[in-house]
Amino acid sequence: MSDQTSLFASMNFPEVAKEAFEVKFGRFVDQADGITQSEQLFDLLSIFALNFDCPWIAYDSLTPEQNALKPARSNPAMMLNYPDEWRVRYFEMGYDKIAPIIRSVRKRAGAFRWSEVYNDANTTEDERLIFKEAAKFGLRSGISVPLHGPDGSFAIMSFAQPGDREFQNRTITYLQLAAIHFHLRIAGFGSSSGNEKTPTLSQREKECILWTARGKSSWETGKILGISVNTVNFHVKNAMRKLETASRTAAAIKAVSFGLIEL
Repeated sequence: MSDQTSLFASMNFPEVAKEAFEVKFGRFVDQADGITQSEQLFDLLSIFALNFDCPWIAYDSLTPEQNALKPARSNPAMMLNYPDEWRVRYFEMGYDKIAPIIRSVRKRAGAFRWSEVYNDANTTEDERLIFKEAAKFGLRSGISVPLHGPDGSFAIMSFAQPGDREFQNRTITYLQLAAIHFHLRIAGFGSSSGNEKTPTLSQREKECILWTARGKSSWETGKILGISVNTVNFHVKNAMRKLETASRTAAAIKAVSFGLIEL
């Protein structure tokens, strides 16, 4: 099993459940690292999502100017397994021109529940109608994961389930990490060389990103290393820039995959 499962070592999950999900996540990462086709990787993530009762997932890579999802046939970067009837309805009604989830993704750094967008005071009744109709086609609750890139581009990964219950924080954590790893692998497929050059991190940058990977806050990392919070944030931001990631979690996963840190 991949050492990346140690990312969960400091999380307060029940021990039995934590171990079970660590094994499943570790298996997903190990298998994903051996896949070179985007469709196969999507299928693997779909299987992983079933562990959390999510039969439907969707991924779309968007440009900075793109403000709505486009039909899969015109956007090869889109992959989804939503019910066909809902996909037809979605585009026929022009819901892709409203896309409240896309608007929310641009403003957020972490995963969020669809119910948060539905209940937001800034969400219009027309936008709420999309969620209501999606529920009629079986997609009753879901989460979306913003995947921001250093060049202003970004992608979105969504997970949906037929039940009305809200996603637990633990579930969101695992699905978000899986989405990040999926996104990094997809980005690697698009590399012309197929082999990304390993960046060079300073010793302090490695130390800060290591403790970030272990679930420590900037304050906790500063106490461990004997440096200020501002200094920790400075080194973490430098590591994120060198690793070309837009989040600490993505930087930690990438640093592990490059062998820059060992958990």
